[in-house]
Amino acid sequence: MTKILHIDSSPLGAASVTRQLTASVVEALRKAEPAAEVAYRDVAANPPDHLSGELLQVVKFRNLDGLNDRQKAELALTDELVDEFLAADVVVIGAPMYNFSIPTQLKAWIDRLAQVGRTFRYTETGPQGLAGGKRVIVASGRGGVYSTNPVMVALDHQEAYLRTVLGFFGVTDVTFVRAEGVGMGPDAKAKAFESADREIEALFTAA
Repeated sequence: MTKILHIDSSPLGAASVTRQLTASVVEALRKAEPAAEVAYRDVAANPPDHLSGELLQVVKFRNLDGLNDRQKAELALTDELVDEFLAADVVVIGAPMYNFSIPTQLKAWIDRLAQVGRTFRYTETGPQGLAGGKRVIVASGRGGVYSTNPVMVALDHQEAYLRTVLGFFGVTDVTFVRAEGVGMGPDAKAKAFESADREIEALFTAA
C-alpha cells in the first residue's frame, strides 16, 4: 500500500493557493491508487518550534542527559516527524514563496527532518542521503513569474532550496507543480491555476 504524506505550510487557510494545489495533487494520487494511505500534517496550524540553542542540543546534537518535560516532548515530536517522512512513499508539500524563499513554518519542519543517521550521514567522501526511494511533489505558489524569466529565476531561493535539501536527504525524484503570477491580477491568477491543473493532470497521465 502506498503511503502518502501531505504537508501544508501556508497560514492563509482557504485563501491559500498551495493548499488548493496540494489537495488536487493528493486527490489525483488517490484516484490513481484508491487504497493509498494518507497522513496529513499542517505545519502552519501546528508549527514545530524553531531550533533555539536549547533545542539544538536536544534534537540535533542529541545531548539527552537530564531532559525536562518540554525537551522530552520536543525530542518525541522530532522523531515522530522523521518517522512520518521516512515511512512515506510519496510526499506532497505545499510551498508558497515568501520573500523569495519558503515560509518559516516549513523551514522549521525541514530543520527537524535533518537528522544525522536517519535522513543523512557524513562519510569520508562527503554527506550521503539516507531517505531516497520516495517521490516528492511540491506545490509551488508564487506571486510573480520566476521559472520562465532568466532575470527572476536568480531570485528563486524557494524551489532551489527545496531541491537542494531534499537532494541532501537522498531524494532525487522531485517534481514541482507551479502556480505563478497569482499576485498579478485575477486573470493571471486564473491562468496560473489552469496551468497548474494541466501540470497535475499530465503528471498522472504520464504515470
